[in-house]
Amino acid sequence: MRIIDLSHTITSETVSYKGFPAPVICDYLSREQSAHLYEEGTSFQIARMDMVTNTGTYLDSPFHRYVHGKDLSEISLQRLVRIPALIVRNPWKIKLETDIEDLHHLQVRNKAVLIHTGWDKKWMTEDYYSNHPYLTEDAANWLFEQGASLVGIDSHNIDDTRGKGRPVHSVLLHQDIYIVEHLSNLDNIPEHATVLFTAVPPKIKGVGTFPVRAFAEIA
Repeated sequence: MRIIDLSHTITSETVSYKGFPAPVICDYLSREQSAHLYEEGTSFQIARMDMVTNTGTYLDSPFHRYVHGKDLSEISLQRLVRIPALIVRNPWKIKLETDIEDLHHLQVRNKAVLIHTGWDKKWMTEDYYSNHPYLTEDAANWLFEQGASLVGIDSHNIDDTRGKGRPVHSVLLHQDIYIVEHLSNLDNIPEHATVLFTAVPPKIKGVGTFPVRAFAEIA
């Protein structure tokens, strides 16, 4: 079994959504500060982090969009761990939108549908944040009707952000279909491979999004 990391690294420079602050990553207790608490030669580092939860590669739960939706403490691990996945190849150089015509030949029930556009190669550049690949509302409705479990994309947002509407978030999260944005390295998954996808956030009450360590297992 081969494992492919599908997550971006989070650093103190990471800005996933333009206008949001980068994380503050620092020591809460440094090795030097801790050294006097333990026997000679023993020290520990305890970090402190202040960040917007929409940072790095992250998962959206229904609470992100809906006040009465499930938050991170309530979502199902069975829907996040080793779920069968399909890779939809839709290079951004050909077109930005992924529509029903790109999906209708697939059997998506109870599967993660991961949209590979190649946009992750623009990560942390000015071009990453605008005119990016996205899923259409019609495609989101089709994925719901066909029983998809999760939808991911290697782009800045699963919705077209040139307007103020977010219909894809609204459709998918209303139907308890989780979203993972800012994936990476989908190009490393071989064609026709059998793929299991995992992306698990911490179990936090009252939070709708959080970074995940997303990865694919390739048989």
